[in-house]
Parts: sequence; structure tokens; C-alpha cells
Amino acid sequence: MKFFIDTANLEQIKEAKDLGILDGVTTNPSLMAKEGIQGKDAIMKHYKTICEIVEGDISAEVLSTTYDEMIAEGEELAAIHSNIVVKIPMIKDGVKALKYFSDKGIKTNCTLVFSAGQALLAAKAGATYVSPFLGRLDDISTDGLNLVEEIRLIYDNYMYETQILAASIRNSMHIINCAKIGSDVITSPLAPILSLLKHPLTDNGLAQFIADAKKLG
Repeated sequence: MKFFIDTANLEQIKEAKDLGILDGVTTNPSLMAKEGIQGKDAIMKHYKTICEIVEGDISAEVLSTTYDEMIAEGEELAAIHSNIVVKIPMIKDGVKALKYFSDKGIKTNCTLVFSAGQALLAAKAGATYVSPFLGRLDDISTDGLNLVEEIRLIYDNYMYETQILAASIRNSMHIINCAKIGSDVITSPLAPILSLLKHPLTDNGLAQFIADAKKLG
């Protein structure tokens, strides 16, 4: 399973890369704004900087909602770097844009997916990745992990090459459960990824080893 980090924060991206487990990055307008990055030129420059840090796929989201505008914006984003994946919303014109970019050989990430039907359309249109939002489904008392299971079954039934990129990850158990049910990728803030390191028995055991080593002189 691939690990992507969901952030626009360069220090967190570097930390995840230094850990040795980072395969890519996803971000969005909200995450850009959180880092104080505003304006087209600043956003484009920031994407380029991320591409210079990380060797894997970098999802760059279009801000448009009409077909022609998404095509123009997506082509501009794709021109930044070969690692850019154009992030397209799951709307009617978005599905059309997915097909356009697929035919052009440009990678895409279909975002804001909340149903198996949406994921099926994205795969049919040739999306490289489809992003079901687990946490947001959980927020409305719907099982986000069940959606990942449904998508996995459908994709396996028909051998779709679209990769399931589980998004809106809130905790380490989301990551573990996604791995159990066969998500191809998870994208997560840094904290849930780092929390995979933690276990009280590891801490206690290490403390005991250190204490015993000191006794040896």
C-alpha cells in the first residue's frame, strides 16, 4: 500500500520523506490556504517546490467546475512537472474531463467520492486514482471503510486499473483497516502516520533495555 501525505506544509512533507515511507502527496485549496499560499502564481510555484522534494505522484486540484475550464487548468497544472496528477471533482463535467485527460495520457485523481457508483464512473472514464473520503462519511454516521470495500470488489470484478486512494484519514486505525481491505493508497495528515509508530509495550521495552544496559557499565 502506498503512503501519501495530505498537506501543503513543506516541513511535514520533508519529515514524511525522511521517514522513508512517502510515496506521494495530495493537497487541495483548503490546505494551501492553511499555509498562507494564495494566488495562482504562488500556488503553481508551491506545487513545483513539492515536486522537487518528492519523487512520487503529486495531486494538484483544479479550482474550476466547468469542462472547458477544468481542461485548461488541468493542462496547465500537468505542465508543471511530470509527477503532477490532475485532481478532478466527481461531477458530470469532471467525469468528462477524466476521460479527456486519460486519452491524453495525463494522470488524474477523482476527488470527493462518496459512493460506489461515483467510483465506478471514475474508473470507466479512466481515472488513475479515485479518492473515497472516509472521515467525512464517518462524520455523518456512514461507514467509510465499507465504501472502500465496495469499490475494491467492483474494481476486482472487472479488473479496473484505477487505484483506490483512501482520503479523509483521521486516525491510525483508518490506515490499518484500509490496508486490511486492500486500498491501493492512503493519503493522510502526518499525525496518523506517525501514530503507527506508537505502542506502550515498545516504549516500556526500550526503557527497560536502556536501564539494563546502564547496569552493564
